[in-house]
Amino acid sequence: MDDDGRLQALFPNVEAGESRIFIMSCFAAALTGILTILYTAFQWRRNINVSWRKAIARSKKNPKARYKAPVSAHMWSLESVSRGKSLCCCVCYKSMSTSQPLGPMEDAFIHRCGICGAAAHLSCSSNAHKDCKCVSMFGYEHVLHQWAVRWTEVTDQPDETSFCSYCEEPCTGSFIGGSPIWCCMWCQRVVHVDCHSNMSLESGDICDLGPFRRLILSPLFVKELNPSSSGGLLSTITQGANEIASTVRASIRSQSKKYKQGSESSSDPCNKCNLGDGEGTAESPQISNSSPGLEESFHDLPGDARPLLVFINKKSGAQRGDSLKQRLNMLLNPVQVFELSSTEGPEVGLYLFRKVPHFRVLVCGGDGTVGWVLNAIDKQNFVSPPPVAILPAGTGNDLARVLFWGGGLGSVERQGGLCTLLHHIEHAAVTILDRWKVTIADQHGKQIESPKYMNNYLGIGCDAKVALDIHNMREENPEKFYNQFMNKVLYAREGARGIMDRTFEDFPWQIRVEVDGVEIEVPENAEGVLVANIGSYMGGVDLWQNEDETFDNFDPQSMHDKILEVVSISGTWHLGTLQVGLSRAKRLAQGQTVKIQLFAPFPVQVDGEPWSQKPCTMFVTHHGQAFMLKRAAEEPLGHAAAIIADVLETAETNHVINAAQKRALLQEMALRLS
Repeated sequence: MDDDGRLQALFPNVEAGESRIFIMSCFAAALTGILTILYTAFQWRRNINVSWRKAIARSKKNPKARYKAPVSAHMWSLESVSRGKSLCCCVCYKSMSTSQPLGPMEDAFIHRCGICGAAAHLSCSSNAHKDCKCVSMFGYEHVLHQWAVRWTEVTDQPDETSFCSYCEEPCTGSFIGGSPIWCCMWCQRVVHVDCHSNMSLESGDICDLGPFRRLILSPLFVKELNPSSSGGLLSTITQGANEIASTVRASIRSQSKKYKQGSESSSDPCNKCNLGDGEGTAESPQISNSSPGLEESFHDLPGDARPLLVFINKKSGAQRGDSLKQRLNMLLNPVQVFELSSTEGPEVGLYLFRKVPHFRVLVCGGDGTVGWVLNAIDKQNFVSPPPVAILPAGTGNDLARVLFWGGGLGSVERQGGLCTLLHHIEHAAVTILDRWKVTIADQHGKQIESPKYMNNYLGIGCDAKVALDIHNMREENPEKFYNQFMNKVLYAREGARGIMDRTFEDFPWQIRVEVDGVEIEVPENAEGVLVANIGSYMGGVDLWQNEDETFDNFDPQSMHDKILEVVSISGTWHLGTLQVGLSRAKRLAQGQTVKIQLFAPFPVQVDGEPWSQKPCTMFVTHHGQAFMLKRAAEEPLGHAAAIIADVLETAETNHVINAAQKRALLQEMALRLS
């Protein structure tokens, strides 16, 4: 016993150590078992999903299937296989992450449809079923459901759309599988494949376009040019609005900028040209004027229709244009969605929609993109220009902020976010935005370059230098600007560099400012001057601060009073403190015209678009006013303005008032209710 006691005294922790090892072994075994079960369940669920898609595909290929809607080929584009690892091929149903032994090109890329999101191996895509979204049902009595497979995870539909439209049972699927489902690419409703035949018999497969029927350009009013062209009914139109644009570009360039009412071609926003074969190769551009019913067809649009024309700038801010375009293609008619580039501006989309009554515009981009679209609208000489909403995808997004559309893309990235945005656009209030012309002349008063147009602000000095440095960096390394937060970090870094470098210490003696013909004294500590039209700068900074009552000799700022505000800032450190609300800009003046003389080269920016300017004289004068859409979700007066705008558009549809009268009434309403 003494020996045993001595052993226990010498090795008191042996049993405790063995117990810990045993517990850890049990824990590891349990964890391994749980992971094995989860992996098995995941594979089981994945196999069930594949079997769903196979069943759906077989039912769609069945010649006896009651599927009445026109067919359309997919619009394939190359995409890195790394971006499609979670997808499966719509032809062979195998995972896209499993590379096929057909060469390096096959291993590195897949085909992805830009309309419906379907994916296919490069060797499989030619055999894909033609079940993409068809943008035209011209000649049909009603819009028909286009049932298809949900090839991607759906983030833009609210939860209530996950119930079968016929039996009202959940369509999300259970752990053990459930019944396969179809999703309509127009109304976004879902139906069990087993329920579809009964639903079709009862409803005739008629689609009402869903909750956004007012914003969707109905396929009933989109007409093909040449019914006998190969590739089926508008099989190439699903390649998107830019392909349409490329075919009419030459014709539009040859047109006079002022279109005469009697010689205008019909406003078919779908296929104004010979679209050629099924591969999407456009033939010689031409505008059709041989279809007498087209103009009337647009006037036959429902009186409450408000078709939405969308412009997306892929290079703005977070650079998520591809994803936005595909999501909007699913929610709207693809002919409504245009991608902007250096070779394709907004003019083509506006020209194609020029006779679509009461259409609205959505700009997905930054402040510079909004200005680009507003300039294009000016050139179209609309009697009553379309109002413009903004999906802020830039860095500052100041105009979007003052119109309550937010400061970034965060609102549309959550579940149902894009649907919420479209709902707000449909019920938005119409308001007015002053637009200003910036003319640059030499010392003799001769204009030395084309005028620029300002919506937000004009900056000279230290703030413009930060913007110019960022602009140059973006041009050299666009991959660094992959999201809006990192863009702001880079702005802060460039601003911090300027704190120690007082490049503009002689600024007050190298600039002369006049407002309404009166010279304004620039403070000696100023390193920049800003001319503001709206109450947001650099991502939400309020330069004028209307709530500040210490400046009794100045009026509150407004974006539609035809008055500009002039302030000064005292360096990049001052800019930083403005951002965090620790200081305020120095108010200098208010007026209707501003004249600025530069006696040395300075960086200048207009609405965030910077350049380096040699000595000159700059004149800022009122250019006109634009109709904008203001989110009215939290503003009673905004709701009233939205309702009045809707009533005025209905009155125009019923020929109670004309377009010019509607424009004047909208302007008066916007001013009184703001």
